[in-house]
Order: sequence, then C-alpha cells, then structure tokens
Amino acid sequence: MSAVIQPALPAVQDLPLAAGDPARVLVFDGHGSVTLGAFLDQARALAGRLPDARYVAHLSEDRYRFLLGFCAAALRGQVALLPPSGAPRTLADVLRAHADGGSYRLGGDQGLPVPGLEEARGRLASGLETPRVGSGDLAAIGYTSGSTGRPQAHAKTWGGFATGTAQNLAALADLWGDQQPQVVATVPSQHMYGMEMSVLLPLLGGAAVHAGRPLLPADVAEALEQASGPRILVTTPVHLRALLRSGVALPPLAGIVSATAPLPQELAAEAEGRYGGEVREVFGSTETCVFARRRTARDLLWTPLPGVRVSPQPDGTLVHAPHLPVPVALADIFEVEPDGRFPLCGRQADLLEIAGKRASLGDLTRRLLAVPGVEDGVVVQLQPEREGGVGRIAALAVAPGLAPADIVAALRATVDPVFLPRKVRLLPQLPRNATGKLSRDTVLEALAGPGTCTVGSGSGSAA
Repeated sequence: MSAVIQPALPAVQDLPLAAGDPARVLVFDGHGSVTLGAFLDQARALAGRLPDARYVAHLSEDRYRFLLGFCAAALRGQVALLPPSGAPRTLADVLRAHADGGSYRLGGDQGLPVPGLEEARGRLASGLETPRVGSGDLAAIGYTSGSTGRPQAHAKTWGGFATGTAQNLAALADLWGDQQPQVVATVPSQHMYGMEMSVLLPLLGGAAVHAGRPLLPADVAEALEQASGPRILVTTPVHLRALLRSGVALPPLAGIVSATAPLPQELAAEAEGRYGGEVREVFGSTETCVFARRRTARDLLWTPLPGVRVSPQPDGTLVHAPHLPVPVALADIFEVEPDGRFPLCGRQADLLEIAGKRASLGDLTRRLLAVPGVEDGVVVQLQPEREGGVGRIAALAVAPGLAPADIVAALRATVDPVFLPRKVRLLPQLPRNATGKLSRDTVLEALAGPGTCTVGSGSGSAA
C-alpha cells in the first residue's frame, strides 16, 4: 500500500459525532428501528471494550455493525481504516502500513465481534449529551479501488466529512423534501461513496439507513418495503442494471443515487420509467468525495455542488471544493462550460493513440456494451509485447450465445480497425468488486487465463 495522502489539518473545533434529536430514527429493518440516542449508548458501551490502538480496520459488511464499530472507535479517538477489499493480503498490507501506534481488526469474520441490531432494539437512551469530535482530527483513511493501478490511501478529517455531508444534502435533499429519507444501500460502507451515502448521511445528515446490505434484487425490494418514509436507493450502475433485468417490483422510490462508474443515459431513463423516482448520479472519488451531480436521464453535463470549481489541467482536472483543504488533481478530463458545468471526456490513462488515430477505452467499452447480446464487458490496452511496440486492445465480455469473433464483427460497424480487440475472453461474469469496479490487475489476470481468443484477420483460435 502507498503512503497516506493526508490533508493539512485546520484549527481544532468541536463537532457532534452525530447530528439531530437523539429520539430520531437512525437505523431500521423489518423488525423495527433504533434511535440515535440508543445507538450512541451502545457505541459508548462497545468503546469501553475496544483495545488501545491508533488505527482500526473496519470489516463489518452489516451496515449496523459497521456504524456501531465506526462510532465506538471514534469515541476512543481511533482512526478508521477502510480497506479496498477484505482479501487477506490486501488487509495485511493496510495494517502493515499503519503499524505505528498500533492497529487491529473490528467486525466481519476476521475482527473483534461487534453487537448487532437485535441487541439494541428496544433499548432506552440514557439522555447523555451527543459526543463531540475535533474537526481537524483524522476520522478515516480510505483507499482508491486500484482500477488504474495500485490502491492509494487518502486521509479524511471530521471537518471534511461534515462539510462534505452538507454538500451531499445540497445535491440530494430535494428528492425527499421535509421528511426523513430512508436509505437502502447496496454498496459497502468501506468504499468512500458508501461511507458518504450510508454512514455519514445518516450520522450527520439526519437520514435513516437500513441495517443490512442487500444485494440480490429480491433482498433490495424487501429492504425498501421496510422503509417508513421517502425511499432512497443508493446503488451502482451494475446493481441497477441487475435490478432492471430481474423484473422484480420495487415500492415507490423518492430517488435513486448512483456512482462508482458512468451510468448510461438509457439505463437511467429506464429506471426512472420503471420505479418512478428520479435517478440522481453523483460524481466523486476517494480523493475528492462527491463534488458534482446530474439527472442522467436528462442531463449529459455535470453540475458542481455549491462552492465547487473544476479547472482543466494538461493531464487532468483540478477540483476546488469547500470540503477539501487544498485543491485535488484528478486524471479525469472535463471540458468546462461558461456556467461551470462540464461533461466527462474520459481519463488521461484511457486515451489511446495508435497509427496516428485517437480513441478512448471508455468509449470503446460503451460500444462493446451496445453490441446486442453483450450483457457486461470492458476494453483494455495490454502492455506492449516488445519495447517500443504498441499494446494490443483486448476485451472481457459476458455474452451468452456469442463467440469472440461475433463480438468483433459487430464492433467493426462502429470502431476503427486499429482499435478492434485482438484478444477477447468470454466469462459467465466479470470479476467486479463490491462496488462493481474492475481492477486492472484482475482484468489482466482474466485475459491471461484459458479461453482467451485471438481475433483478427478472421481468426478465432485460442491464445
């Protein structure tokens, strides 16, 4: 793991660990709800049993246990580590990188146990004041997904989290008006998008959140049925596509929030037509948190959140935002309109130049997904086979009933021959992580496996 990229810490100012009336609902499921006050009392009890350490790796998949462990550790002044995956090697790397001051694992199958929601149900709040934290204190260290390389660590302060949550409310609050939103999230709490929408929005933004993390369409529908107010589904394009294809009926939604990958406009429009709520896509990253929004079914341009400004750079974009202590450089390429809105034109690492012609991996992937019969897919450029050479274009796809040569033949209608995939592997499903992302290492490993076909000049033989 790389060194932590840490923001400059502002002057310390006290902030509440959680906002709102202690009597408000914080978490719900099919058996009832837990108030903020009762939850904080349970967090205090757990905090007294935690070991002394500077860092804690939070591993709970269950949303309630994650929230409880996160707040209990915060009461001890411990910094949350949000590993990019639960793989043993990845987790060992994260803990090794934070050995200074001590670290331990909390929750999940590998960490110290965390009580569940059933132990909090019916608990009466003690009436103690809401605990406070320093705005300049480190709250968490999140990791990039590794989709373009090795995961990078980024530190977040409580002040940054509080300001960012206010920004997210500005981006989403019109979806639910003056009622308390009831959030159901399919994304893990350890991912920064999941942290913002399913941990911080309930803690600091007044929302209530479902205790679990439903993934299967029927489970998502059941969790949404258990909500007692405006339903907000926090999900990803991959999960949203699976919901639509399943045909499962959902209760009326106030809105759907999507992130982690570009959401196709036709998919957003289909979801709005099927489920009734507006699909609100948010743009962010581990480095920046959320900084822009759009209604994808109608808008191609992104609208920056209040106080946010993006400025193009030769190799990407600089993001200025109230929740960022310093501007953050991203590899994403934006073309900024006079009113500040912008389209995403791709990433610097996605741009291709072969035989004097240009394309982008993102656009090639969109064309792959548009091939009839292709259910999922990704296009990548391989490393050159010799020094000074040009890396081949390759693709992974889920396409029952199609052969690699069929896919390439369909792509010939819209893709310049120099950018056609020369290697294609068909899989039952792509090796996506919990947020639907694909790491480059995982994709390359899959392409190196058996069943990869070399396709070109009419051939389709196994590589």
